[in-house]
Amino acid sequence: MTSLITHPMPVEGTDEKVHVTYELLLTNGTGVPFRLDALEVADAQTHETLLIEDEERLPQTVTRVGASAGGVPGSGSVVIGPAETWIAWLDVQLDPDAEVPTALEHHAQGAVVPPEGEPRDFDVMIGTTPIEPGPAPEVGVPVGDGIWLMSEGCCRDDTHHRRGFAPVNGQALVPQRFAIDYYLLDEEHRTWEGDPSQLESYFTYRQPVLAAAAGTVVRALDGIPNTTSLPEPPPIPPIEETVGNHVIVEIAPGLYALYGHMDPGSVRVEVGDRVEMGQELGLIGSSGNSTTPHLHFHLQTAETFFPSDGVPYVFDEFELLGWVPERIWDDDLGLQPTGVLPFEEFEPSVRRAELPLDRTVIRVDRSE
Repeated sequence: MTSLITHPMPVEGTDEKVHVTYELLLTNGTGVPFRLDALEVADAQTHETLLIEDEERLPQTVTRVGASAGGVPGSGSVVIGPAETWIAWLDVQLDPDAEVPTALEHHAQGAVVPPEGEPRDFDVMIGTTPIEPGPAPEVGVPVGDGIWLMSEGCCRDDTHHRRGFAPVNGQALVPQRFAIDYYLLDEEHRTWEGDPSQLESYFTYRQPVLAAAAGTVVRALDGIPNTTSLPEPPPIPPIEETVGNHVIVEIAPGLYALYGHMDPGSVRVEVGDRVEMGQELGLIGSSGNSTTPHLHFHLQTAETFFPSDGVPYVFDEFELLGWVPERIWDDDLGLQPTGVLPFEEFEPSVRRAELPLDRTVIRVDRSE
């Protein structure tokens, strides 16, 4: 039995691919285990294969609900036991000039493993899903001018945003599917200088948070203190304080922009206020579940962080500079030996209507 968590919508990333990113829930409603050897995604109309997750990646791509969303090391099949539900974290990638399918179909290959006797092979179509036609909403970059690390973002890698499965009130959702954490860098690609136990050492601290689009404020929370555990991660706060001081703006019917981890006392808007694109909403801090000062931004389907579903989006314009090739899990930047990040430079290029992917580094310059 299969089900979908979201309504997938295509979005163009900075890797010059169109990504259709979503999750497939696989539930074994029988009393015998199923061995999954491969999961195939195809165009439902032409039946062209678009993605195959086989034994090389299955243990990282298909994970049991309640277990680590990052999966387990190694390769091989996965066994879905009786009454178990597993999540397939899928990212279908298309060339930008390719026609986006109107629907996707899913095929599973493997075997039923009875308690006695030989496994019984199967190769079945296990469900289809329509694709929202798009385009993904276009918004402005929600921070000021400078060099910014786009961390913990979409689409294929295991990050705490991309695989942030959040079942709340009986709804299985991934609110942070397309979320980005923003860190200001200097020209030497440093995130901090001086004492990493001090908020003021981080270049991101108290940078302005700018409205990515015009809209109406539906939530504005202030007064949650910044972390006091730097450079160590903070204790996990209550769920209602996850994004700390934050603002949520309705930018279209049923579409909301969330800005999180603001500095206490800096939120400049109230519920009901009308804001314009580029308007200052507050200052970046490290409140809530935040390792070091940063802005958390994403679009979602509800006016509360939980429960909601993450929606893809693109930025109107930015300059792509390079990326950070080494993962620094959960942005524990203060625990690095220095504030300097590993950096791989690209040929700088101005990008329009694209989503910066995980660990890309961009420049924002509104002076022209």
